Amino acid sequence: MDLAAAPTALLVRRHLYLGGAWVDPSDSAPIAVENPATGELVGQVPAGTPADVDEAVAAARAAFPGWAATAPAERAAHLDRLHAALTARADDIARTVALELGTPLKLAARVQTGLPLTVLRDCVELAARPPAEETIGNSLVVREPVGVVGAITPWNYPLHQVVAKLAPALAAGCTVVLKPSELTPLTAYLLFDAVAEAGLPAGVVNLVPGTGPVVGEALAGHPDVDMVSFTGSTATGRRIAHLAADRIARVALELGGKSANLILADADLPTAVKVGVGNALLNSGQTCTAWTRMLVHRDRYDEALELVARAVAAYRPGDPFDPATRLGPLVSAAQAERVRGHVDRALADGARLVAGGPDAPLPPRGHFVAPTVLADVHPDSALAQEEVFGPVLAVLPFGDDDEAVAIANNSRYGLAGAVWSADADRALAVARRLRTGQVDVNGGAFNPLAPFGGYRQSGLGRELGPYGIDEFCEIKAIQR
Repeated sequence: MDLAAAPTALLVRRHLYLGGAWVDPSDSAPIAVENPATGELVGQVPAGTPADVDEAVAAARAAFPGWAATAPAERAAHLDRLHAALTARADDIARTVALELGTPLKLAARVQTGLPLTVLRDCVELAARPPAEETIGNSLVVREPVGVVGAITPWNYPLHQVVAKLAPALAAGCTVVLKPSELTPLTAYLLFDAVAEAGLPAGVVNLVPGTGPVVGEALAGHPDVDMVSFTGSTATGRRIAHLAADRIARVALELGGKSANLILADADLPTAVKVGVGNALLNSGQTCTAWTRMLVHRDRYDEALELVARAVAAYRPGDPFDPATRLGPLVSAAQAERVRGHVDRALADGARLVAGGPDAPLPPRGHFVAPTVLADVHPDSALAQEEVFGPVLAVLPFGDDDEAVAIANNSRYGLAGAVWSADADRALAVARRLRTGQVDVNGGAFNPLAPFGGYRQSGLGRELGPYGIDEFCEIKAIQR
């Protein structure tokens, strides 16, 4: 197989996965899947309906008692078989992500495919452990699975975001109904091919593709769904929380971000800028944790802007299957237009263009936006406050650590961030002051076992590692 070649045949999937089998949808209407690098149709999947959601939830409900009662070691063995089946499809997954999302193939293989396989492997090990119990006075405190989980996932990491919900939910003993994004549903089908091969018990996992207003609403508001786990925009998360609140159902929400990268005066500036630019442009900026605000001490501001411009110049937009490409398209025409609108507004608000912008050269077709850097961005401006979700970096100056922290915390979001300083203790002290769920100090590596989630409007709850499994558990006290 030529991994570096884009698939040429139309990828058509006609079924839902319900109750352990591929079944016909209740309606034959399809959803078209587009290649964002070309605008061409590359696949289609069924458009699910509320009736399909009812059937999926019923299957998950019927399977729940047996799966919840399954021994941890046996659940871990099921997840281990799923890991093996998914690993065997790694090349196909990377190619499919590159095709339907536009992530450059090398990145699709390393991050879009490699990271979820790591998360799943971690869950295999965590699932094998008996649920933690503790004694408090005369009470035995135990953890039990919450029940049927409705998982609604976004388009920007179409395998990782699914695995980050599916694997810990199954490890906890829950059953799941998944609605993947209608923009990138083909990757979810490869996952469910692996599910079918791994032989998970019927009804434990179910797949209903479709749109948010139809399938998402039906799943989030379903009376037999005990918990909704959602990743996506803050606006949609707010709607899901309302639907769940009407029936007092639990939610886990991983939402937007506007993360700050604080480069203190004594930092290794070339390294901090290089890593910061790479983080901001990861997946064409379509990453909720992207450090989209670079805060630089005024004494080093001009030097930093020169380094930023040179770093950004290396990110050439192009064909995701071209090995030289470092920046793919945005997922859709609407998303590209939205990002261009943010840039136009920032320029009108007085920001200074350092690189990219509306007149930068781009491939002749596809939903591309040039990697763009804007300086002298006011901390209260729209560009500094709103999530752009594209390859746009705002650079802001500060005078001292207190001002840097104040600017970083001047956001309704709080998902991620970074601090750079030659003094590790100083960097840690600043990191502790940031109101955000994760902070990297001097380029600390991402840890897939650490809890992931945000403060404020970045969401509720945590994913990954032991905390991710806890999210899908109820706590019971048994007095003796």
